[in-house]
Formats: sequence, C-alpha cells, structure tokens
Amino acid sequence: MRHKALIFTIGIAAMAACYSPMGPYGSNTSGGGVSGGGGGGTAGGNTTTITVGNDFFSPTPDTISAGGVTFNWAMGSVGHTLIWDSGPGTLPPNQPNAISAGSLFFAGMQTGTYQYHCSIHGGPGVGMHGTLVVR
Repeated sequence: MRHKALIFTIGIAAMAACYSPMGPYGSNTSGGGVSGGGGGGTAGGNTTTITVGNDFFSPTPDTISAGGVTFNWAMGSVGHTLIWDSGPGTLPPNQPNAISAGSLFFAGMQTGTYQYHCSIHGGPGVGMHGTLVVR
C-alpha cells in the first residue's frame, strides 16, 4: 500500500509541475486537465485522446484539428514518460518522470507535425515513439 501511495504522489507531483495557468500547455480546463484518474476530456470538439500503454502510444500517427490533445495512461500501464522531440513553435512541457495512471491535456496545439517518445522505452523515432499531425 505504501508503494502505491508513493507512486501516486510522484505521478501527481509530475503532472502538477507542468501546470501553468499562464500558458496554453497543461492547462486545467473544463472537460480536460491534469487528473489523477483515467479518462480524457474534450474541449470544443478539437481534442483527441492518445492512449499510453505498455510500450505503445495509440493511435500513431494521429491527425487532429488545431486545439488540444489528451494523453491517457491505460489501466495497468507501467510507468512511461512523455518527451516532445519536435514540433512547431514552443513545444508542450516534457514529462520526464514516469507516470503510470491518469491523463494529461495539452491545449493550444499549433498546426504542424509533432514527434514524441517515452524515454524509458524508446527514443526519438525508435521504440516507444509517436507522431501527431495537427491541421
């Protein structure tokens, strides 16, 4: 039980570290936001959900309308990070600490192609990595 509480605390701390009410990424908005439980949200119909599972992101590649995207950690998932490799403008904040549950919402995704990976199970373009095209 103590181990689960520690993992939950670390996960919440990692997610809270990316929250910034001044910027578009990691914002806590109605229907989205950083949460400690499963599920994703929608905001204005311009969001999608990418599942983070054991050694995969799904779907990838994925194409969405400009707006936001939710990364949702699947139940039973081992810890994964979310590192942004490339994209237009300012990239969303990296999540370098392993997260095993919950979801992260990133608003303000600009038109272009984003590349990302899990630093535990992959690297830029290899292993556990993904592509997101925003139109």
